[in-house]
Amino acid sequence: MSGENRNASVYNNSSWIDVTNTKVLLVDDEKDVTDLIEEVLRKEGFRNVMKACNGYDAIELTKSRCPDVIILDIMLPDVDGIEVCKRIREVSLCPILFLSSKNDSIDKILGLSSGGDDYITKPFSPKEVAYRIKAQLRRQQYSQHLVKDSSTPKTFRTGNITIDYDSIKVYKNGKEVEVTSREFHILVFLSENVNKIISKERLYEKVWGEYSAICDNTIMVHIRHLREKLEDNPSDPKIIVTVKGLGYKLVKN
Repeated sequence: MSGENRNASVYNNSSWIDVTNTKVLLVDDEKDVTDLIEEVLRKEGFRNVMKACNGYDAIELTKSRCPDVIILDIMLPDVDGIEVCKRIREVSLCPILFLSSKNDSIDKILGLSSGGDDYITKPFSPKEVAYRIKAQLRRQQYSQHLVKDSSTPKTFRTGNITIDYDSIKVYKNGKEVEVTSREFHILVFLSENVNKIISKERLYEKVWGEYSAICDNTIMVHIRHLREKLEDNPSDPKIIVTVKGLGYKLVKN
């Protein structure tokens, strides 16, 4: 494969992902920032890059153009990125990566709890943004390929919860539960390792695609939100169980 084609694809154990048709929406009121990220993305093979300089335009573009990935600044001139993320989550489950000049853990928790999938602090490397987007695409493809192997079940059930790998949906008592793409990937990995204890570090590495020794807050936020959506009593979880000092496990009932 030529160098140009290699840049236009992301390798995964299953296949190459062609990013040329991946629709990326950049949302930031600083034109220099979006121009710089766009330049790097195009060098990495992305050909379909959209830009918005405010929150309302971002919401409308999401509705009309259905981006595959969104890079969203938290500080916008009309409405903050947290609210934009919540509005986007009403119409799309595509990965949302926050950009912020704030490095406070509270802001990260707010971003992730509003439906975001990743959080990048300014100043940042545009190359890092490109590779974080690729990591999101790898995880999406991984979920889609789960069903292509005949040995892989199309659904996982525990208690009143069903995870449908094929449709990328989750159900409780037969009714669909809205989960973010990150939450779905967490459930997929835990269900692949049902009844096994998974450390926070390993969960972060497998789902976020990178190693981090400081991942407690990020993992805790996502697990808490999953419990709120899936558990009958989130304060006394029976499905996603904490094993003190070791990590989490998904229990098969």
